[in-house]
Amino acid sequence: MELANYINYAMKSLLKNPILEVLQEIKIIKILKQSNFVKRDVGYPPFQIILHFVYMLVMQKRQSTFIKKSESAFGKDVYYRFIKESRYNWRKLLLLSTTSLLQRVKQLHKCGEHRLLIIDDTVEAKRGKYIEGSCKYIWSNKEHRTINALNIVSLNYADSHSTFQLDFSIKTNDSQRVAMSDFTNSLHHRSNAYQRKCEITKGKNTLALEMLQRALEQGIEADYLLVDSWYAKPSFIKEANELGMPMIARLPNNKCIWNFKGKHKTLDEIYNGLKNIRHKQSGKHGRISYKYFDAIVEHKELGKVKLVFLHTGKDLLVFIATDLSLSANEVLAIYKKRWNIEQGYKDLRSLFGLGKEENRIYEALIAKITLSMFAYNIVSYINRIKHEPQTLGELFRDLECELESLMISMQLFIKILTKISDIENVVKENKNLLQIIAVINAYTQKELGFMCES
Repeated sequence: MELANYINYAMKSLLKNPILEVLQEIKIIKILKQSNFVKRDVGYPPFQIILHFVYMLVMQKRQSTFIKKSESAFGKDVYYRFIKESRYNWRKLLLLSTTSLLQRVKQLHKCGEHRLLIIDDTVEAKRGKYIEGSCKYIWSNKEHRTINALNIVSLNYADSHSTFQLDFSIKTNDSQRVAMSDFTNSLHHRSNAYQRKCEITKGKNTLALEMLQRALEQGIEADYLLVDSWYAKPSFIKEANELGMPMIARLPNNKCIWNFKGKHKTLDEIYNGLKNIRHKQSGKHGRISYKYFDAIVEHKELGKVKLVFLHTGKDLLVFIATDLSLSANEVLAIYKKRWNIEQGYKDLRSLFGLGKEENRIYEALIAKITLSMFAYNIVSYINRIKHEPQTLGELFRDLECELESLMISMQLFIKILTKISDIENVVKENKNLLQIIAVINAYTQKELGFMCES
């Protein structure tokens, strides 16, 4: 026992797994139990399977390659059954784990830095005819046409240094490729998977408000909620205010929706009616020069709000803020940070497998998207706690190389020791050698989660 403790202590200073350290720090086992990831009488622990999925994403290995290359990987059916299980509460796993990470990031915030919640949606192209939750006709801003895709509405947390994924929902329209009644799995009406399936027909604004409410109830703290023009409707802003979340949004120039009190009722009329002040302030974003000004107006549903008008010479952009104390410059500076969510989507696609889910079953899609966001949050947290934060792409490559090097090095080291132990005289003279090999092998397996071939 003394030998085992000595080896464990010696290796702990050398063999460090940053991903496993973070999971242990946030008490992932407790979070899994709270999210109904409970091990049955037979089978493997959920934590071990989730750890394998995180490794697949960080090391950018397909499931088939991971199983082939790893000596400790489970059979393919283990992973497929796991992501299709209807009992697991994937939403709670993502929200609880992110909340725990944010509690540790909280102490790093500096005075004056804004903490933001951002709601947006992204479109992930899906060619398969039988992918549950996908639709034939979803507008893609990237391709400027309708495509076959999944529409994912998400809630993000962002500050001046990092971004975290909090929650998401899949939204369908009338062109969904597989009717909800024809989904593969027959689910119990009280299961977590059934509750997740029923939300796909809700409107985007409803899904966004439900996600916001869940996050606030969980204790997520933020200064402002940022949304684009799709969500910027009086009813949505009003309900967000009632939840206690001040909001900054870009407004659609819609005469029917934005009916203000007073002489000037539409956005165009308000802008034209303020000729005396609208050219007083100017700014520059890259090569684009613009003029801007703000005005406090009253809306019949929202009461007094602040409008910021920004004119580039070609386009008129209008922003709304429910916090009247903000200046026009502050409103614009804060809203610019909504770009964080777009960068987050880009990193999720290129580094964490979003949109590359190898399954058509709805429950499995929810699981794989959650795992992509879960891995993203872990890497984002590791980046944040370092003294010199990198881009996620740079850190991602560093982690990938680090994990590969650790596994290959320890595997080769154990093989060398095993070859030495085959020499009879060496074993006779060093009776503890076989015990040393066994302890190192067990410790390496515990700290890395699995061993892989070079």
